[in-house]
Amino acid sequence: MGVQGLTGFVEERGVFFTELRVRDTKLVIDGSSLYHRLCLAPDADFRRGGDYGAFAAAVRGFFGALRACGVAPFVVLDGGRGAEDRKLPTLRGRAAEQLRAAHGLSRGAGGCLVPLLTREAFVQALGRLGVPFVQCFAEADREIAGLANLWGCPVLSLDSDFFVFDLAGGYCPLSHFQWQGVRAAAGPQGCYVPARCFSAERFCGHFGRLSKALLPLFAVMNGNDYVGLEALEAFFSKVRLPRGCAAGRGGRHLRLQGLLKWLAQFAEPAEALDNVLKYLKKHQREEIRELLCTSMEDYAPSEVNLEDFFQNGSYECEAARKADVPQWVLDALAKGKLAPFVINALILRSTFLRVQVENMQRPSAHSTALPIRQVIYGLLLRVSHSTEDASPSKQTNELPTVCEFDRCQKTLKKTFVQAASLPPDFCDDRFPLDKLMEVPTSCRQMLLLETLGVKMSFLEPFPSHLQLPVAVTCYWTRHSEPKVKLNQLKALLLMIVSGELQRITNDPDPTVLPAEDDNIAYNEFLKWKEKKLENNDFDLDAAHSFCQWQCCLQMGLYLNQLLGTPLSEPDLSSRLYTGTLVHRLYQELKSAPSVENLFISSPKMAQLYLVLLNTVES
Repeated sequence: MGVQGLTGFVEERGVFFTELRVRDTKLVIDGSSLYHRLCLAPDADFRRGGDYGAFAAAVRGFFGALRACGVAPFVVLDGGRGAEDRKLPTLRGRAAEQLRAAHGLSRGAGGCLVPLLTREAFVQALGRLGVPFVQCFAEADREIAGLANLWGCPVLSLDSDFFVFDLAGGYCPLSHFQWQGVRAAAGPQGCYVPARCFSAERFCGHFGRLSKALLPLFAVMNGNDYVGLEALEAFFSKVRLPRGCAAGRGGRHLRLQGLLKWLAQFAEPAEALDNVLKYLKKHQREEIRELLCTSMEDYAPSEVNLEDFFQNGSYECEAARKADVPQWVLDALAKGKLAPFVINALILRSTFLRVQVENMQRPSAHSTALPIRQVIYGLLLRVSHSTEDASPSKQTNELPTVCEFDRCQKTLKKTFVQAASLPPDFCDDRFPLDKLMEVPTSCRQMLLLETLGVKMSFLEPFPSHLQLPVAVTCYWTRHSEPKVKLNQLKALLLMIVSGELQRITNDPDPTVLPAEDDNIAYNEFLKWKEKKLENNDFDLDAAHSFCQWQCCLQMGLYLNQLLGTPLSEPDLSSRLYTGTLVHRLYQELKSAPSVENLFISSPKMAQLYLVLLNTVES
């Protein structure tokens, strides 16, 4: 969520913050804000699809700093859009903004765009670091506030809604949380993270005797992710606000200030709301009252008990129960083992496909992964078919559809996609969605492999964590349009080998002696990376092809998760995909094919590359 203009208004004044030394405390962290903040680093490359290894290193650095200061983090992530889908207009607007940013980046303009698999890399990094986290059923703000108040600890976020919640331990904006500048204090107390904490008391005191209870009304009247301002334009055009609500430069902040001072004359929200409605036409009043009251409830802490989840692993949510979400799906969602994409497809039959820096003249990169998504939709929404009436024509008529929001050239477009018809094992009435995990593992693995078009015998030569990426790469080479060029394939496979080499060198298996030739090959690889690149051109067609691979990997991950991981989950945080590297390898392969022998010093890595290439080509 977010209150329009409030962050700038608060930051501009600066007097509403107190200095805080964060140490020896619990800290409730808004996971979505944190991963956005960490991945949008000043030196990040946003054109080439993300460097997930560098991002994972930033995540490790952040939580390492907290650990050094005795801070116990609890990360809370947003889930799906919620059964009522109230934020749909806001999400469409954001998707259009991201599309404009992607188009600008594709043409060489500046800008930021969160890489496609950032969220998955973040969840994996949290798991590896042992950081407690939960993924909520829908938007997480109320659950974050409820947990922080239960523990009396601060909230760390970048969401302006936390200026409005009544938080016992205060709100620390990430923009003032100096985790890279941990300081040692004199005396026995140890080191701390310098931070600033928003004081609601100072804020309210600044505007006369404004009651904290009126802040939710202020937020919804000003416009947030759920309420547009149009509904209240009649009020703002007629009311005389203190200091006026001038238009033009500074007008937005003057309106905020005027509204806060106007609200300060009322003791409690009901009285203020009655006075707001007086300015509206009689036939509008009840509808607007209901809209404002419903929206104010978004600032009441949630009834979901997250402490129970962190202590016992149990996530109970009334909204999910009303939406008939199977318990195993809700548990998997809470533990980050299913993505919000899945829950949105299940309860809303609607999904957003995130744009990347791709060739806007071509069909969306996501179109390559459409057959995988259709199988996901088939599993989530399948209709029971008794054997006698399951004729193909009847099945086709009954197949459900999902509304996908995706790019069509430079605009956001809505398309209805039909779910796939599933093999007989999955149409059996004994195995509805809530019993999907009772389908034998061999059948679930078979569905995954058939969807990706590979046999298990093809994957057996590879370490388990590479089997899904290899299967996805085979799928990508068959389904991509235009066809994947050989140098694009070689660059991608060399990148996967480099990630594997870094993994065994930097994070070796304690039961296996590291081979000297692996260390030599790794050092040679590092020297090669340090060399100045003669041609650093950005090839948009290659970028489009690598975007298609990421789309296929994302949907391959989601399908694998939904089927209970019949293949091991690949580790994104160990440099499985490094956009700057794959683009560089592609450029060098065009001009200096000898780069294909980059790992020749390590027989093991050279062999891995050849087997990968032969498997995918065959």
